[in-house]
Amino acid sequence: MKELIEKVAELYAAFEKDAQAQAEAGNKAAGTRARKASLEIEKAMKAFRKASLEAAK
Repeated sequence: MKELIEKVAELYAAFEKDAQAQAEAGNKAAGTRARKASLEIEKAMKAFRKASLEAAK
């Protein structure tokens, strides 16, 4: 589970960097990367939720 938490943190850091670049500088490519990262974060969060439920049993 620790690996999942680290992965989510890495993905969020990449998302935040690209989202800021789009918002502040209007970088369209960064916006595309941020949207892609958000989808990866969603997948990682689903995996975390599943692992969390298994650990709680």
